[in-house]
Amino acid sequence: MGQKFERQKFVRLKFVRQNFVRMIPAIVVVVGCTMFPLWRASAQAVTLQEQLIAQYKAVKMGSDTSGYSVIEEGTLLAIQKGGLLGVPYSEKTTLTNKYEGGTVHGPSSLLVSGKKAIFGHFSQTQSQGQTTKLFAKGDKIYPTKIEVNLEKDMVTMGIVACDTCNKTDPPTYNKANVVFQFPKGSLGKASAGEVEDTIGQLLAISDDSQQSQGGDQGGQQGAQGGQDQQGGGQQAAQQPAAQPPPAEPQTIEKGQTTDQVQGSLGKPDKIVNLGAKQIWVYKDLKVTFLNGKVSDVQ
Repeated sequence: MGQKFERQKFVRLKFVRQNFVRMIPAIVVVVGCTMFPLWRASAQAVTLQEQLIAQYKAVKMGSDTSGYSVIEEGTLLAIQKGGLLGVPYSEKTTLTNKYEGGTVHGPSSLLVSGKKAIFGHFSQTQSQGQTTKLFAKGDKIYPTKIEVNLEKDMVTMGIVACDTCNKTDPPTYNKANVVFQFPKGSLGKASAGEVEDTIGQLLAISDDSQQSQGGDQGGQQGAQGGQDQQGGGQQAAQQPAAQPPPAEPQTIEKGQTTDQVQGSLGKPDKIVNLGAKQIWVYKDLKVTFLNGKVSDVQ
């Protein structure tokens, strides 16, 4: 009787062990399906933030006995819509504004009053006058930080005024935070280009340097035009010099190597290295490499 019981027990244990071994692949698949979306979401957050940081270079600020100043310039941005509220850079707190659905929402007056009560008067002395600053359309600013929160569908950018650009005297370097609020569940699916388009609705990359170059060229052309008018009929009779044939357009194709792209476009301004994935940032485009070959161009 005892031997029969032991034999039955052995058979049951063997059956359980065999079934457990058969279930292991299914368990692995279930765990993998559960963990992969979480890993992918985390990777997307890092990738998006890295691309935005590459696009919007943060300014570096410093201070000495004369006050705060810009140590290293960042990407110069131009405000496209008024309504952002800021405070001087020397203040302990920073006001947070929100941009959602194409509209700027400044911090509530109750919040501003509460921060004054906690931190004291925003200015160091009452005689300094204005304690907050409403940024106007056209004001130039630098980004100070970029943060991506996929769970809340938010991109937060810290900004500080470019006082030399805005001719602010004395300089105060007013600062603020801007939260770009995206529709629920959309930020995780959005590309970096789509996010940059939304940011550009409020904070567009300034083209002052390009305009300056264009103005110089325009001045040279104007001076040349004046000389032509003084020359009168003699220059009118001269035939214009033959124009050289236009250069062949530069072509970037999917599958090209980094050497081929560098041969066509030259060295990039910035390189974002994400392991197997690299992003080369040029002045007017971004080239994405996967395992050393072009996978996307924006």
